[in-house]
Amino acid sequence: MPHTPTTLGEPAHRRAPDRGRSLLGPALELIHTGRAPTRSALTATLGVTRATAGAVAGELAALGLVTVDQHPIGSSRGRPSHRLGPATDGPVVLAAQLHADRLSVALVGLGGALGERVHHPVPDRTDPATLLTAIAAAGAALVRADRRRCLGAALALPNPVREPQGTAPAALIFGWPGDTPAAELFADAMAAQDFGPSARHPLPTAVGNDANLVALAEHRHGAGRDARHLLLVTSGHLGVGGALVVDGRLHTGSAGLALEVGHLTVDPQGRPCPCGNRGCLNVEADPQALLAAAGRTPDPDRPLLDQAQELARAAAHDPVARAAVDKVVDRLALGLAGLANILNPDRIVLGGLHGDLLAAAPERLPATVTRHSLWGRCDQVPIVASALRAAGLVGAGELAWGPYLADPQLVADG
Repeated sequence: MPHTPTTLGEPAHRRAPDRGRSLLGPALELIHTGRAPTRSALTATLGVTRATAGAVAGELAALGLVTVDQHPIGSSRGRPSHRLGPATDGPVVLAAQLHADRLSVALVGLGGALGERVHHPVPDRTDPATLLTAIAAAGAALVRADRRRCLGAALALPNPVREPQGTAPAALIFGWPGDTPAAELFADAMAAQDFGPSARHPLPTAVGNDANLVALAEHRHGAGRDARHLLLVTSGHLGVGGALVVDGRLHTGSAGLALEVGHLTVDPQGRPCPCGNRGCLNVEADPQALLAAAGRTPDPDRPLLDQAQELARAAAHDPVARAAVDKVVDRLALGLAGLANILNPDRIVLGGLHGDLLAAAPERLPATVTRHSLWGRCDQVPIVASALRAAGLVGAGELAWGPYLADPQLVADG
Protein backbone atom coordinates (compact mmCIF):
# COMPACT_ATOMS: atom_id res chain seq x y z
CA MET A 1 0.00 0.00 0.00
CA PRO A 2 1.54 3.38 -0.98
CA HIS A 3 2.22 5.77 1.83
CA THR A 4 3.63 9.30 1.81
CA PRO A 5 5.65 10.02 4.97
CA THR A 6 4.27 12.63 7.33
CA THR A 7 6.00 16.03 7.18
CA LEU A 8 6.02 19.04 9.46
CA GLY A 9 3.83 20.89 6.99
CA GLU A 10 0.90 18.56 7.51
CA PRO A 11 -2.10 19.43 9.72
CA ALA A 12 -1.73 18.73 13.41
CA HIS A 13 -4.39 16.00 13.37
CA ARG A 14 -2.23 14.06 10.91
CA ARG A 15 0.79 14.01 13.21
CA ALA A 16 1.36 11.89 16.27
CA PRO A 17 3.52 13.37 19.03
CA ASP A 18 7.17 12.56 18.34
CA ARG A 19 7.44 10.62 21.57
CA GLY A 20 4.50 8.42 20.63
CA ARG A 21 4.56 8.20 16.86
CA SER A 22 6.32 4.84 16.79
CA LEU A 23 3.87 3.57 19.39
CA LEU A 24 0.70 4.19 17.40
CA GLY A 25 0.77 0.80 15.69
CA PRO A 26 1.57 -1.27 18.79
CA ALA A 27 -1.03 0.67 20.79
CA LEU A 28 -3.74 0.17 18.18
CA GLU A 29 -3.02 -3.56 18.01
CA LEU A 30 -3.29 -3.84 21.80
CA ILE A 31 -6.67 -2.10 21.77
CA HIS A 32 -7.77 -4.03 18.68
CA THR A 33 -7.06 -7.38 20.35
CA GLY A 34 -8.53 -6.39 23.72
CA ARG A 35 -5.22 -6.54 25.55
CA ALA A 36 -5.39 -2.85 26.54
CA PRO A 37 -8.98 -2.14 27.60
CA THR A 38 -7.90 0.83 29.72
CA ARG A 39 -5.31 3.55 29.53
CA SER A 40 -3.51 2.10 32.56
CA ALA A 41 -3.26 -1.28 30.79
CA LEU A 42 -1.91 0.49 27.69
CA THR A 43 0.63 2.33 29.84
CA ALA A 44 1.84 -0.86 31.51
CA THR A 45 1.97 -2.98 28.35
CA LEU A 46 3.80 -0.38 26.30
CA GLY A 47 6.12 0.45 29.19
CA VAL A 48 5.62 4.22 28.85
CA THR A 49 4.45 7.07 31.05
CA ARG A 50 0.78 7.85 31.59
CA ALA A 51 1.23 11.06 29.62
CA THR A 52 2.66 9.23 26.61
CA ALA A 53 -0.05 6.58 26.70
CA GLY A 54 -2.66 9.34 26.92
CA ALA A 55 -1.15 11.18 23.96
CA VAL A 56 -1.05 8.00 21.86
CA ALA A 57 -4.65 7.12 22.74
CA GLY A 58 -5.68 10.68 21.92
CA GLU A 59 -4.03 10.51 18.50
CA LEU A 60 -5.75 7.21 17.70
CA ALA A 61 -9.04 8.79 18.76
CA ALA A 62 -8.36 11.80 16.51
CA LEU A 63 -7.89 9.38 13.62
CA GLY A 64 -11.36 7.99 14.35
CA LEU A 65 -10.05 4.54 15.27
CA VAL A 66 -10.62 4.29 19.02
CA THR A 67 -12.78 5.82 21.71
CA VAL A 68 -11.47 7.10 25.03
CA ASP A 69 -14.19 7.02 27.69
CA GLN A 70 -14.17 10.35 29.50
CA HIS A 71 -15.56 8.74 32.67
CA PRO A 72 -12.65 6.85 34.25
CA ILE A 73 -13.17 3.59 36.05
CA GLY A 74 -11.30 2.35 39.08
CA SER A 75 -11.47 1.00 42.59
CA SER A 76 -10.84 2.73 45.86
CA ARG A 77 -7.12 2.06 45.46
CA GLY A 78 -5.05 3.76 42.77
CA ARG A 79 -5.99 6.32 40.16
CA PRO A 80 -9.01 5.60 37.95
CA SER A 81 -8.29 4.78 34.32
CA HIS A 82 -10.02 5.72 31.09
CA ARG A 83 -11.59 2.86 29.11
CA LEU A 84 -10.30 2.33 25.58
CA GLY A 85 -11.99 0.52 22.73
CA PRO A 86 -12.40 0.44 18.95
CA ALA A 87 -14.66 3.19 17.63
CA THR A 88 -17.98 1.52 16.83
CA ASP A 89 -18.77 4.15 14.21
CA GLY A 90 -15.22 4.17 12.86
CA PRO A 91 -13.96 2.86 9.52
CA VAL A 92 -14.43 -0.70 8.32
CA VAL A 93 -12.90 -3.09 5.83
CA LEU A 94 -14.60 -5.48 3.43
CA ALA A 95 -14.09 -9.17 4.11
CA ALA A 96 -14.94 -11.76 1.47
CA GLN A 97 -14.75 -15.53 1.48
CA LEU A 98 -15.05 -18.04 -1.33
CA HIS A 99 -16.48 -21.41 -0.27
CA ALA A 100 -17.00 -24.52 -2.33
CA ASP A 101 -20.73 -23.84 -2.50
CA ARG A 102 -21.26 -20.14 -1.79
CA LEU A 103 -19.73 -16.65 -1.65
CA SER A 104 -19.81 -14.60 1.56
CA VAL A 105 -19.13 -10.93 2.29
CA ALA A 106 -19.28 -8.77 5.42
CA LEU A 107 -17.91 -5.53 6.81
CA VAL A 108 -15.46 -5.82 9.69
CA GLY A 109 -14.51 -3.09 12.14
CA LEU A 110 -11.59 -2.92 14.52
CA GLY A 111 -11.74 -5.42 17.35
CA GLY A 112 -12.91 -8.11 14.92
CA ALA A 113 -16.41 -6.59 14.95
CA LEU A 114 -18.19 -8.59 12.24
CA GLY A 115 -21.20 -7.03 10.56
CA GLU A 116 -24.08 -8.82 8.92
CA ARG A 117 -23.00 -11.59 6.56
CA VAL A 118 -24.39 -11.72 3.06
CA HIS A 119 -24.26 -15.01 1.15
CA HIS A 120 -24.61 -15.65 -2.57
CA PRO A 121 -24.66 -18.89 -4.55
CA VAL A 122 -21.61 -19.85 -6.57
CA PRO A 123 -22.12 -18.92 -10.24
CA ASP A 124 -22.60 -21.70 -12.77
CA ARG A 125 -19.23 -20.82 -14.27
CA THR A 126 -16.40 -21.22 -11.75
CA ASP A 127 -13.44 -19.83 -13.69
CA PRO A 128 -11.38 -17.32 -11.65
CA ALA A 129 -12.59 -14.18 -13.42
CA THR A 130 -16.28 -15.07 -13.07
CA LEU A 131 -16.03 -16.03 -9.40
CA LEU A 132 -13.95 -13.04 -8.38
CA THR A 133 -16.16 -10.62 -10.30
CA ALA A 134 -19.20 -12.04 -8.53
CA ILE A 135 -17.68 -11.65 -5.08
CA ALA A 136 -16.40 -8.14 -5.90
CA ALA A 137 -19.89 -7.08 -6.99
CA ALA A 138 -21.41 -8.48 -3.80
CA GLY A 139 -18.85 -6.62 -1.71
CA ALA A 140 -19.35 -3.34 -3.56
CA ALA A 141 -23.10 -3.47 -2.94
CA LEU A 142 -22.45 -3.98 0.78
CA VAL A 143 -20.02 -1.05 0.98
CA ARG A 144 -22.32 1.30 -0.93
CA ALA A 145 -25.14 0.58 1.52
CA ASP A 146 -23.02 1.56 4.55
CA ARG A 147 -22.11 5.09 5.61
CA ARG A 148 -18.84 4.20 7.29
CA ARG A 149 -15.56 4.69 5.47
CA CYS A 150 -14.19 1.51 3.90
CA LEU A 151 -10.40 1.31 4.00
CA GLY A 152 -9.61 -1.95 2.21
CA ALA A 153 -10.73 -5.42 1.23
CA ALA A 154 -9.41 -8.95 1.57
CA LEU A 155 -10.49 -12.33 0.24
CA ALA A 156 -10.17 -15.72 1.94
CA LEU A 157 -9.59 -18.49 -0.60
CA PRO A 158 -10.11 -22.24 0.05
CA ASN A 159 -6.71 -23.17 -1.40
CA PRO A 160 -3.02 -22.33 -0.95
CA VAL A 161 -1.84 -18.82 -1.81
CA ARG A 162 1.78 -18.33 -2.78
CA GLU A 163 3.48 -15.33 -1.16
CA PRO A 164 4.33 -12.66 -2.10
CA GLN A 165 3.01 -13.26 -5.63
CA GLY A 166 -0.57 -13.89 -4.52
CA THR A 167 -1.01 -16.83 -6.88
CA ALA A 168 -3.04 -19.98 -6.29
CA PRO A 169 -0.65 -22.83 -7.20
CA ALA A 170 -3.13 -25.64 -6.61
CA ALA A 171 -6.74 -24.49 -6.70
CA LEU A 172 -8.15 -27.97 -6.38
CA ILE A 173 -11.78 -27.23 -5.53
CA PHE A 174 -12.68 -25.27 -8.66
CA GLY A 175 -10.06 -26.69 -11.00
CA TRP A 176 -8.40 -23.35 -11.68
CA PRO A 177 -5.17 -23.43 -13.71
CA GLY A 178 -1.97 -23.76 -11.70
CA ASP A 179 -0.53 -20.49 -10.42
CA THR A 180 -3.73 -18.56 -11.10
CA PRO A 181 -2.91 -14.89 -10.31
CA ALA A 182 -5.64 -14.68 -7.67
CA ALA A 183 -4.49 -11.45 -6.01
CA GLU A 184 -4.15 -9.65 -9.34
CA LEU A 185 -7.52 -10.87 -10.61
CA PHE A 186 -9.24 -9.92 -7.36
CA ALA A 187 -7.68 -6.44 -7.47
CA ASP A 188 -8.84 -6.00 -11.08
CA ALA A 189 -12.35 -7.20 -10.23
CA MET A 190 -12.55 -4.80 -7.31
CA ALA A 191 -11.20 -1.88 -9.36
CA ALA A 192 -14.05 -2.33 -11.83
CA GLN A 193 -16.71 -1.86 -9.12
CA ASP A 194 -18.36 1.29 -7.76
CA PHE A 195 -17.88 1.35 -3.99
CA GLY A 196 -19.49 4.75 -3.49
CA PRO A 197 -18.12 7.93 -1.92
CA SER A 198 -17.36 6.42 1.51
CA ALA A 199 -14.69 4.01 0.26
CA ARG A 200 -11.03 4.78 -0.06
CA HIS A 201 -9.99 5.08 -3.69
CA PRO A 202 -8.33 3.06 -4.99
CA LEU A 203 -9.41 0.43 -2.49
CA PRO A 204 -6.40 -1.64 -1.33
CA THR A 205 -6.94 -5.39 -1.71
CA ALA A 206 -5.33 -8.60 -0.47
CA VAL A 207 -5.84 -12.35 -0.79
CA GLY A 208 -5.01 -15.12 1.71
CA ASN A 209 -5.57 -18.80 2.44
CA ASP A 210 -8.75 -19.25 4.45
CA ALA A 211 -7.25 -21.56 7.11
CA ASN A 212 -4.40 -19.11 7.74
CA LEU A 213 -6.91 -16.31 8.18
CA VAL A 214 -9.10 -18.37 10.52
CA ALA A 215 -6.03 -19.05 12.67
CA LEU A 216 -5.13 -15.37 12.74
CA ALA A 217 -8.67 -14.44 13.79
CA GLU A 218 -8.84 -17.10 16.50
CA HIS A 219 -5.46 -16.10 17.88
CA ARG A 220 -6.38 -12.42 18.12
CA HIS A 221 -10.04 -12.60 19.08
CA GLY A 222 -11.10 -16.17 19.84
CA ALA A 223 -10.13 -19.53 21.30
CA GLY A 224 -6.43 -19.09 20.51
CA ARG A 225 -5.79 -16.00 22.62
CA ASP A 226 -2.58 -16.17 24.66
CA ALA A 227 -1.37 -19.35 22.94
CA ARG A 228 2.29 -19.16 21.92
CA HIS A 229 2.19 -22.07 19.46
CA LEU A 230 -1.35 -22.34 18.13
CA LEU A 231 -2.29 -25.10 15.71
CA LEU A 232 -5.59 -24.66 13.89
CA VAL A 233 -7.25 -27.45 11.93
CA THR A 234 -10.57 -26.73 10.27
CA SER A 235 -13.08 -28.07 7.78
CA GLY A 236 -15.60 -25.75 6.22
CA HIS A 237 -17.72 -26.66 3.25
CA LEU A 238 -15.20 -29.00 1.59
CA GLY A 239 -11.75 -30.30 2.49
CA VAL A 240 -9.49 -29.71 5.51
CA GLY A 241 -7.11 -26.82 6.14
CA GLY A 242 -4.60 -25.96 8.83
CA ALA A 243 -2.41 -23.16 10.07
CA LEU A 244 0.18 -22.44 12.75
CA VAL A 245 0.61 -19.21 14.70
CA VAL A 246 3.94 -18.86 16.52
CA ASP A 247 4.42 -15.97 18.94
CA GLY A 248 1.59 -14.05 17.33
CA ARG A 249 2.69 -14.51 13.72
CA LEU A 250 1.48 -16.91 11.09
CA HIS A 251 4.03 -19.52 10.08
CA THR A 252 3.58 -19.64 6.31
CA GLY A 253 6.85 -21.22 5.22
CA SER A 254 9.18 -19.99 2.50
CA ALA A 255 6.42 -19.22 0.00
CA GLY A 256 3.20 -19.07 2.01
CA LEU A 257 2.41 -22.73 1.46
CA ALA A 258 3.16 -24.24 4.88
CA LEU A 259 0.71 -26.31 6.94
CA GLU A 260 -1.24 -27.95 4.14
CA VAL A 261 -2.40 -30.41 6.77
CA GLY A 262 -5.24 -31.69 4.63
CA HIS A 263 -2.82 -33.77 2.61
CA LEU A 264 -1.55 -35.87 5.49
CA THR A 265 -2.39 -39.50 4.77
CA VAL A 266 -4.53 -41.04 7.52
CA ASP A 267 -5.85 -44.05 5.58
CA PRO A 268 -3.75 -45.33 2.63
CA GLN A 269 -6.77 -47.31 1.38
CA GLY A 270 -9.19 -44.44 1.89
CA ARG A 271 -11.15 -42.08 -0.31
CA PRO A 272 -9.47 -40.56 -3.39
CA CYS A 273 -8.28 -36.96 -2.92
CA PRO A 274 -8.18 -34.28 -5.65
CA CYS A 275 -4.41 -34.07 -5.05
CA GLY A 276 -4.03 -37.55 -6.58
CA ASN A 277 -3.43 -39.52 -3.37
CA ARG A 278 -5.85 -41.59 -1.31
CA GLY A 279 -6.90 -41.29 2.31
CA CYS A 280 -5.79 -37.70 2.87
CA LEU A 281 -7.21 -35.96 5.93
CA ASN A 282 -8.72 -33.60 3.35
CA VAL A 283 -11.22 -36.27 2.25
CA GLU A 284 -11.40 -38.41 5.41
CA ALA A 285 -12.47 -35.69 7.87
CA ASP A 286 -14.56 -33.16 5.93
CA PRO A 287 -18.36 -32.78 5.59
CA GLN A 288 -18.54 -35.11 2.59
CA ALA A 289 -16.65 -37.81 4.51
CA LEU A 290 -19.02 -37.60 7.48
CA LEU A 291 -22.12 -37.78 5.29
CA ALA A 292 -20.65 -40.72 3.36
CA ALA A 293 -19.81 -42.55 6.59
CA ALA A 294 -23.48 -42.31 7.54
CA GLY A 295 -24.66 -43.40 4.11
CA ARG A 296 -26.23 -39.99 3.48
CA THR A 297 -26.51 -38.47 0.03
CA PRO A 298 -25.88 -34.70 0.27
CA ASP A 299 -28.80 -32.40 -0.55
CA PRO A 300 -27.49 -30.24 -3.43
CA ASP A 301 -29.75 -27.37 -2.40
CA ARG A 302 -28.26 -27.02 1.09
CA PRO A 303 -24.71 -26.16 2.23
CA LEU A 304 -22.66 -29.28 2.92
CA LEU A 305 -21.38 -27.86 6.20
CA ASP A 306 -24.90 -27.33 7.55
CA GLN A 307 -25.86 -30.93 6.71
CA ALA A 308 -22.72 -32.35 8.30
CA GLN A 309 -23.13 -30.27 11.46
CA GLU A 310 -26.69 -31.53 11.85
CA LEU A 311 -25.44 -35.09 11.50
CA ALA A 312 -22.74 -34.52 14.12
CA ARG A 313 -25.34 -33.19 16.56
CA ALA A 314 -27.57 -36.20 15.89
CA ALA A 315 -24.85 -38.54 17.23
CA ALA A 316 -26.28 -38.06 20.72
CA HIS A 317 -29.38 -40.10 19.83
CA ASP A 318 -28.84 -41.71 16.40
CA PRO A 319 -26.66 -44.87 16.30
CA VAL A 320 -25.87 -44.43 12.60
CA ALA A 321 -24.75 -40.85 13.17
CA ARG A 322 -22.77 -42.02 16.22
CA ALA A 323 -20.86 -44.59 14.20
CA ALA A 324 -20.15 -42.07 11.42
CA VAL A 325 -18.89 -39.49 13.90
CA ASP A 326 -16.63 -42.02 15.63
CA LYS A 327 -15.12 -43.11 12.32
CA VAL A 328 -14.35 -39.57 11.18
CA VAL A 329 -13.17 -38.54 14.65
CA ASP A 330 -10.63 -41.37 14.65
CA ARG A 331 -9.27 -40.25 11.27
CA LEU A 332 -9.09 -36.64 12.45
CA ALA A 333 -7.35 -37.67 15.66
CA LEU A 334 -4.67 -39.57 13.74
CA GLY A 335 -3.90 -36.43 11.77
CA LEU A 336 -3.86 -34.24 14.88
CA ALA A 337 -1.53 -36.66 16.68
CA GLY A 338 0.95 -36.58 13.81
CA LEU A 339 0.86 -32.80 13.73
CA ALA A 340 1.31 -32.62 17.51
CA ASN A 341 4.36 -34.88 17.26
CA ILE A 342 5.94 -32.60 14.65
CA LEU A 343 4.87 -29.14 15.82
CA ASN A 344 4.50 -29.48 19.62
CA PRO A 345 1.75 -26.83 19.88
CA ASP A 346 0.52 -25.57 23.23
CA ARG A 347 -3.08 -25.41 21.97
CA ILE A 348 -5.09 -26.96 19.14
CA VAL A 349 -8.15 -25.10 17.90
CA LEU A 350 -10.69 -26.97 15.77
CA GLY A 351 -12.80 -24.92 13.39
CA GLY A 352 -15.88 -25.54 11.26
CA LEU A 353 -17.15 -29.13 11.33
CA HIS A 354 -14.21 -30.21 13.51
CA GLY A 355 -15.54 -28.11 16.37
CA ASP A 356 -18.83 -29.99 16.08
CA LEU A 357 -17.00 -33.32 16.06
CA LEU A 358 -15.21 -32.33 19.27
CA ALA A 359 -18.58 -31.48 20.85
CA ALA A 360 -19.99 -34.84 19.69
CA ALA A 361 -16.96 -36.81 20.95
CA PRO A 362 -15.45 -34.70 23.76
CA GLU A 363 -13.61 -37.66 25.32
CA ARG A 364 -12.92 -39.90 22.31
CA LEU A 365 -11.18 -37.28 20.18
CA PRO A 366 -8.65 -36.00 22.80
CA ALA A 367 -8.03 -39.53 24.07
CA THR A 368 -7.26 -40.81 20.58
CA VAL A 369 -4.90 -37.91 19.93
CA THR A 370 -3.14 -38.61 23.23
CA ARG A 371 -2.84 -42.32 22.46
CA HIS A 372 -1.13 -41.67 19.12
CA SER A 373 0.95 -38.66 20.17
CA LEU A 374 4.39 -39.17 21.66
CA TRP A 375 4.31 -35.90 23.60
CA GLY A 376 0.60 -36.16 24.36
CA ARG A 377 1.23 -39.11 26.68
CA CYS A 378 3.20 -36.94 29.05
CA ASP A 379 1.95 -33.44 28.27
CA GLN A 380 -1.57 -33.46 26.83
CA VAL A 381 -2.27 -30.61 24.42
CA PRO A 382 -5.52 -28.72 25.08
CA ILE A 383 -7.95 -29.19 22.19
CA VAL A 384 -10.69 -26.57 21.97
CA ALA A 385 -13.35 -25.53 19.48
CA SER A 386 -13.22 -22.31 17.51
CA ALA A 387 -14.91 -19.48 19.40
CA LEU A 388 -15.68 -17.13 16.52
CA ARG A 389 -18.69 -16.93 14.27
CA ALA A 390 -17.55 -16.84 10.63
CA ALA A 391 -13.87 -16.89 11.58
CA GLY A 392 -12.82 -16.90 7.92
CA LEU A 393 -14.46 -13.53 7.35
CA VAL A 394 -13.04 -12.16 10.61
CA GLY A 395 -9.61 -13.35 9.44
CA ALA A 396 -10.04 -11.71 6.04
CA GLY A 397 -10.83 -8.54 7.97
CA GLU A 398 -7.56 -8.96 9.89
CA LEU A 399 -5.69 -9.18 6.59
CA ALA A 400 -7.34 -6.02 5.28
CA TRP A 401 -6.69 -4.16 8.54
CA GLY A 402 -3.03 -5.24 8.57
CA PRO A 403 -1.48 -2.14 6.97
CA TYR A 404 -3.42 0.17 9.30
CA LEU A 405 -2.45 -1.79 12.40
CA ALA A 406 1.17 -1.39 11.32
CA ASP A 407 0.78 2.33 10.55
CA PRO A 408 -2.47 3.89 11.78
CA GLN A 409 -1.65 7.21 10.13
CA LEU A 410 -2.43 5.59 6.79
CA VAL A 411 -6.08 6.11 7.74
CA ALA A 412 -5.62 9.83 7.13
CA ASP A 413 -4.34 9.28 3.58
CA GLY A 414 -6.42 8.86 0.44
